[in-house]
Amino acid sequence: MTSYHCPVDGTRSAITALTWCCPVCRGPWDLDFTPARGVAANALAGRADSLWRYKEFLPLDTSAISLGEGRTPLVPLTDTVSAKLDFLMPTLSFKDRGAVMLGELARRLGPDRVVADSSGNAGTSFAAYCARAGLPCTVYVPEGTSAKKTEQIRAHGARLVTVPGGREATARAARAAADEPGVFYASHVFNPYFLHGTKTYAYELWEDLGGRLPEALAVPVGNGTLLLGVALAVAELRALGLITARPRLIAVQAEALSPLAAAFRAGADDLLPVGADDLLRDGEGGADGLLPDGGTVPGGGAGAGGVPGTGGGAGAGGVRGAGGNAAGGAGGVKPATLAEGIAIPRPPRARQILAAVRESGGTFLTVPEDGIREAQRDLAARGLFVETTGVACWAAVRAGGDAVRGEVVVPLCGSGLKTGMAASA
Repeated sequence: MTSYHCPVDGTRSAITALTWCCPVCRGPWDLDFTPARGVAANALAGRADSLWRYKEFLPLDTSAISLGEGRTPLVPLTDTVSAKLDFLMPTLSFKDRGAVMLGELARRLGPDRVVADSSGNAGTSFAAYCARAGLPCTVYVPEGTSAKKTEQIRAHGARLVTVPGGREATARAARAAADEPGVFYASHVFNPYFLHGTKTYAYELWEDLGGRLPEALAVPVGNGTLLLGVALAVAELRALGLITARPRLIAVQAEALSPLAAAFRAGADDLLPVGADDLLRDGEGGADGLLPDGGTVPGGGAGAGGVPGTGGGAGAGGVRGAGGNAAGGAGGVKPATLAEGIAIPRPPRARQILAAVRESGGTFLTVPEDGIREAQRDLAARGLFVETTGVACWAAVRAGGDAVRGEVVVPLCGSGLKTGMAASA
């Protein structure tokens, strides 16, 4: 029987339990699951035009709450770069891939209520699928979340809780609620069913490209749910003998907040340590990627322990954190970056993310705020209206360099209707 297991200490739990994390180390779960053999790309014709056409590769093979998610188009941007339009999902972001999987699991388990935390897109997705399933849903979001995203969450009937501070404070609030009896924590970070939904991104590419994958896959990384889903699909396809070549994973972070890129460049297996006396203390900004005066703590420059990071210089507000690029602001608490969806300072699956990129022969790239603005305008000029987080990979790839050689696919993860166009600096 499929069960959860902890990749750190081997603790196991039944899927039917509402235990949302390993009770020993409090880390995320992985899933004991092996896809069925005997399905080739040419055997999928005539199936449902949604991600459920890959049912043999999924831990749940059907869903009563599907909205037809998946099977998004692949369009060329240049001779070597194509974009997968995952903003054309039912709730306008790629998060529907994982949310439908978690929503269906919750429907089958029948909890008293569902709790989720999000910078916006996952929250809108969970709100929609919980509405579809008839499950009460509470979504925790950080203050400063796009008004369009919070409007969408409310529209689906979910209870919205706005948490002072940033993404880490929001996660803590949701996890406290998740520990209450009868609560299903729809965590796109801790619950591996979400990753088994996002892996369909790569299965679709495999099918659309005739049973192969491109040379490189650029993926925006905050908590790493798309990247880890892609890595999972690649491992499964190789184990099934359906591909031989492994694509390089190009992980993209915002220069203003890039803890994984800093760790990767330092050769670390996990996130770099945070000093107890520096600006990264919880409550003083760093744990949430924020500063009280509106500036931001970066992931660049000389980071913890003097390790070179990914940025440099002072931002528009002249604020400098623990050594590196900072996008300053005028008063109040401001997001660290325009790419709010990947502004995650301490991702729980950091070790897995770093390992997946290294094993693929890939790398991390970081993009400045002006690069995000320019990429959004460039895509809009090509007829593609994409939110600021969703353009990060295009910003990295269009900058060029050896890392993006060969055939590359970038995901356009969220609709521009979610955030609008980024204001000029």
